[in-house]
Amino acid sequence: MSRTVRRFEVLLPLRFNDGTPVPDAAVADTLIELEEQFGAVSCETQTIRGRWRSDGQTYRDDLIRVFVDVTDSPENREYFLTAKERYKARFQQLDIWLATYLIEVL
Repeated sequence: MSRTVRRFEVLLPLRFNDGTPVPDAAVADTLIELEEQFGAVSCETQTIRGRWRSDGQTYRDDLIRVFVDVTDSPENREYFLTAKERYKARFQQLDIWLATYLIEVL
């Protein structure tokens, strides 16, 4: 029997926009928050490398992917919209990449 759930995926930076390393505690705090909120969290620790531009400046990112699979509900969506703003402040970012999509769990 399968069920459909929504995956929320966040790319967390390992460096602030100025290039200095993000403290391990910032990532740990984020993982703990998600586990406490949803009962589970997953994280890929391989480094995802990215480049992006804003206002004529190019930024280079080293990121990790964090994701949770939850019930598809307005409350969960609102949680992540609010969390995104917290993450932008915590990781001192102009933006945080947050994606969501439906998945089928077998």
